[in-house]
Amino acid sequence: MQTSTIIKVAPDDIDQLGHVNYLKYILFLERAVGDWYRQTGVDFKELRKQDLGTVVLKFDITYLKEARLGDTLTVTTTLMNVGNKSFTVKQEIYNQDNILITEATKSFVMFNTATRKGVPVIEEIARHYKCARK
Repeated sequence: MQTSTIIKVAPDDIDQLGHVNYLKYILFLERAVGDWYRQTGVDFKELRKQDLGTVVLKFDITYLKEARLGDTLTVTTTLMNVGNKSFTVKQEIYNQDNILITEATKSFVMFNTATRKGVPVIEEIARHYKCARK
């Protein structure tokens, strides 16, 4: 399953070099992964009731080209792998000219907030991976 999130670069996103600050890209990616969770059917309120959540295990990002004020960015998020207790998404940021400017991978662990231990990946996420592999 792949989702897309559109982001318009605002003045607050720009650093002293006149382009998007590297930390803002991370926030863009987080906004997009939040959209991905919602579109997969993950209900964070329900997860909290069950003492469940996800934590980032690994985050790898590569900045390829700059984004500037006024650019319209598209962030794609794709589920790449699901293990027993973890899953990985790939994210890409394209500018309005459809040029890839940033790519990232994030590995998450399903986490029980009461026991502080990893637990099996919830079905809402796992089923999207199963469907994509068919």
